[in-house]
Amino acid sequence: MKAIIFHEQGGIDKLRYEDVPTPAITPSEVLVKVKACAVNHLDIRARRDRPEVQPFPHILGSDISGDVVEVGDEAYNVAVGDRVVLSPCIPCEQCPDCLNGDENMCDFQELLGFQSNGGYAEYVKAPAKNAIQISPNLSYVNASAIPIAYLTAWHMLVERAQVHPGDDVLVLSAGSGVGSAGLQIAKLCGARVFATASTDEKLERARQMGADFTINYTQTDFSEAVLEATGGRGVDIVFEHVGAATWDQSVASLAKKGRLVSCGVTTGNIVRLTSAKCIRNS
Repeated sequence: MKAIIFHEQGGIDKLRYEDVPTPAITPSEVLVKVKACAVNHLDIRARRDRPEVQPFPHILGSDISGDVVEVGDEAYNVAVGDRVVLSPCIPCEQCPDCLNGDENMCDFQELLGFQSNGGYAEYVKAPAKNAIQISPNLSYVNASAIPIAYLTAWHMLVERAQVHPGDDVLVLSAGSGVGSAGLQIAKLCGARVFATASTDEKLERARQMGADFTINYTQTDFSEAVLEATGGRGVDIVFEHVGAATWDQSVASLAKKGRLVSCGVTTGNIVRLTSAKCIRNS
C-alpha cells in the first residue's frame, strides 16, 4: 500500500510517499481502508520531536475514518463493510484507572498514529473495539474531524466544567480544531460564548458557528474585553488550551466560582498562580 512516512524526525522534508506493507491484523483487530484522516497539531509535534513516537519508519494520523475491509476472529462489534470512525486512544485495560472506567487517565495508553502507525496511508489497523459505526449521513471528512478535538472538548466542558444553559464560556483560539469544537459544544449546551482568535477571518467564522462575542487577542487584552462585556463579573468557564501565553488573562477572566479547564500548552507549560483577593470596581 501507499503511505506517507518518515524515517527520522525533523522538518516537513522528512516526509516520504512510499510503498509499505499492508498491516496484518490480530484476532482482536480490524483493518480499515482509510477514506479521510485529519491533520492534528500532534502530528506536527510527532514529526518534529516528540520522543514517544514509535515505530520507525512511522506513519502519522490519529483522526481516521473509513470502511472496514477485514475483521479479526475475536471481533464482535463490527463487520466488513461498516463505515467507521476510529477512537484513537488504546488503553492498557489493566491499570486501576482502566478498571475504574477512566481509560482516558491510563498512564500506559497508546495513540493511533503516535505509538502505532496511523492513517496517512491506504489502510490502517486498530483494535476492533475502537471502531465506531457512523451514520450514512455523516461524511468521512466530517467524521475524521471528531475524535481528538471533539471528544477532548466534550470531556472538558460537559464532564469537567459541567457547563449549563446560561453559563458564560470563554473559548480561546476558536479558529483551532479543539477551539472550534469547544465553541460548538458550548452553544449546544445553551451557553453564551466569548471567542478569541487572531484574525478577522477567524472571528467571522466563530460568529458563524454561534459565538456571541468575539475578541482579537492580538489587538487587546482579552480578559479586559471579557470583564467589560460582563460588567466586571467575568465568565463561568474558561476553555484554555494555549498555556503560558494566555494563562494570566484566562485566570483574570473568571467570575467568582468560575471553572478553568485546560487540555494543551502549545505556548509553554510553566504558568503562575497568585493567591490574592481580587477586588473589581463596578
